[in-house]
Amino acid sequence: MSKTELAQQFTDVMAKFTAYLGKHLPDDVLERLTELRAEQNTELAKIVYDAMFTDLEAAKRLDVPCCQDTGVIQYFIEVGENFPLLGEIRPCLEEAVRRATVEAPLRQNAVQIFDERNTGNNTGVRIPWIDWEIVPNSDQCLVHGYMAGGGCSLPGAAKVLMPAEGYMGIVKFIFDVIVERGINACPPLLVGVGIAGSVEVAANLSKKALMRPVKSENVNATGADFEKMIEEGLNKINIGPGGLTGVKSVMGVNVEQAARHPSCLAVGVSTGCWAHRRATIRLNADMTYEMVSHKGVTL
Repeated sequence: MSKTELAQQFTDVMAKFTAYLGKHLPDDVLERLTELRAEQNTELAKIVYDAMFTDLEAAKRLDVPCCQDTGVIQYFIEVGENFPLLGEIRPCLEEAVRRATVEAPLRQNAVQIFDERNTGNNTGVRIPWIDWEIVPNSDQCLVHGYMAGGGCSLPGAAKVLMPAEGYMGIVKFIFDVIVERGINACPPLLVGVGIAGSVEVAANLSKKALMRPVKSENVNATGADFEKMIEEGLNKINIGPGGLTGVKSVMGVNVEQAARHPSCLAVGVSTGCWAHRRATIRLNADMTYEMVSHKGVTL
């Protein structure tokens, strides 16, 4: 198969993938929402969860997005150095987004900075956002697709702390962000935290943390304990589904980290709403694929 044919096939798959992720939540999120629904002990909280699952059923039945805000499209890519379309990925994904916008359909959300003009097709300057990681000795491409909606993006924040604040400063920052703005992201939330030495690294890691499955753990044992501690603490706030009170405010807390300068400690927080539109696909060099996040799905 020629490179042109491979690129066409990659674009076709990614257009379908992008449309699909706006309509169907990943397996891990559905499982966690089902668990949280069963734990509610107030009538209002039960009503909110019933509405969530009624919405998801209607989206599936009518083949439409499960939230009207289909966000700004972001892709987090782990691509092998031998993947045959390394240089063609960006133009292919841009075309895939344009097609998905019409075919899904997706709300048009890409507004150009300074011009303040909506492009009408969900592409624009550096959008779709693409985060790259090159994997040596591989010819596969793993793509995490994410729809960064207005609500779940509102609580996003990052800060470099004074050295003396330490890890307690990180905890305080996380709780301040969620208490002040977490309700805007339509709880229960998946909370992504990045810890690093500079603000841009911490912010980026906090968003990449949202690409990890619910219930996954930090690779560092102390980091995994930190995730559990933050999750337990946030759940005691009882923001509840939709911010209307009820048990459990979050689906989980995922923390990613990078080594830091001795004098700097930075933290970033990103949130995913209950309708956490995240999907993961693994493509082979011949463009055959596996939906990692939605087992058994064929696009």
